[in-house]
Amino acid sequence: MTLKRSILVCGFLCLLWSSTSFAQPAKPPQEAKPDLPAWTITVDPLTTALGLVHIQVERAFGEHVSLYVGPNFRLFNGILPNFQGDFLGFGVEVGLRWFPTKRAPFRWWVGVRGVLAHLRADTQDGLRTSIGGYVSILAGYTWLVARWLVLSAGVGVQYLHYQVDGMGVEGVLPALHTNIGVAF
Repeated sequence: MTLKRSILVCGFLCLLWSSTSFAQPAKPPQEAKPDLPAWTITVDPLTTALGLVHIQVERAFGEHVSLYVGPNFRLFNGILPNFQGDFLGFGVEVGLRWFPTKRAPFRWWVGVRGVLAHLRADTQDGLRTSIGGYVSILAGYTWLVARWLVLSAGVGVQYLHYQVDGMGVEGVLPALHTNIGVAF
């Protein structure tokens, strides 16, 4: 093979190789996603200070959505002066969250939650009962620390109707979310 033919063959092969590499779209590198826990169990220390005790069991369904459910108890007066009174509440809380970062149940989220509760007060006029609850819209962030510790915070707005016999609270108020618990 002559030098001229060798250069021509080599140039043709280089052109062929480079044209095939441009013919296929470049694939972005895949971000390694370690298997994240799909379940969490948390408690909300802020609402406990307000007099409402929550335990939330959360489950991720895919990368974008999680659902949580748990009991809601009003067992004592909290730190808010307008939420005082000698009454009890027993109910359930349900929340649905959307995770735009595809890491449910962790990282940034937007969600709705609702509480439905049976309220009761022993008054001088006898036993008084009522149905109460609230609905909230929130945005927040959930951290996973050391693959088991869950910390979460959020802020939003809520409508509360949590009253029996004139005790409790009703109206539109800020909504805050703080949770600590475990992931598995």
